[in-house]
Amino acid sequence: MQEVIDFLNALAANNNRDWFDTQKQRFAEVKDVFAAQHADIKALLAQHDEIEKDKVYRIYRDVRFSKDKTPYKRHLAGSFRRAGHYRRGGYYYQVQPGGSYIAGGFFGPNAQDLLHIRKQIQQEPEELRSIVSAPDFQQLFGGLQGEQLKTAPKGFEVSDPAIDLLRYKQFIVRRPLTDGEVLSETFPQIVDETFKGMRPFFDYMSEILTTDLNGESLYDE
Repeated sequence: MQEVIDFLNALAANNNRDWFDTQKQRFAEVKDVFAAQHADIKALLAQHDEIEKDKVYRIYRDVRFSKDKTPYKRHLAGSFRRAGHYRRGGYYYQVQPGGSYIAGGFFGPNAQDLLHIRKQIQQEPEELRSIVSAPDFQQLFGGLQGEQLKTAPKGFEVSDPAIDLLRYKQFIVRRPLTDGEVLSETFPQIVDETFKGMRPFFDYMSEILTTDLNGESLYDE
């Protein structure tokens, strides 16, 4: 991955189309290196989870609605989507010099799912608390992350004992990576082991998203 880090460092200092046009062959080689790592991660992930879609993201930025008009991202990234109704959550990783990380969870639940998640958490918040406070989970991710409301969501009370969890609009876990970890020969294994660490959280969220408040399946068997 040294080629990837070196290229991204150079891109950060030369984020313009003229420079990039002179680097197309180099970038093609960098993409191949990153794609090979992505394939290795996918193969490891497939040994313990079912994936229906994976993606390596384009380096080109959509600048139409952004004040930042630099044309290229300063990172490369990949993601994996779990398969089927009963496997919820998405895996993501990003490589950027000094800013690499692994993340997963529920980045943009729709209004119906978000309300359902909140009602389920409200009913028994200690189950989620026990997962995100577990020592292994804390060591990897430090707790739950994501955008939050400043007050109680509609239909819920500020005095609710679970209000700290009910304020979340996203339910994300994130682990930063050092450049040394990215450059390690075991980088795919580091990513995969981190994905494994998300599973108690994913299994919990999958269960509450696929059952009603009485624990009955929302889908026909």
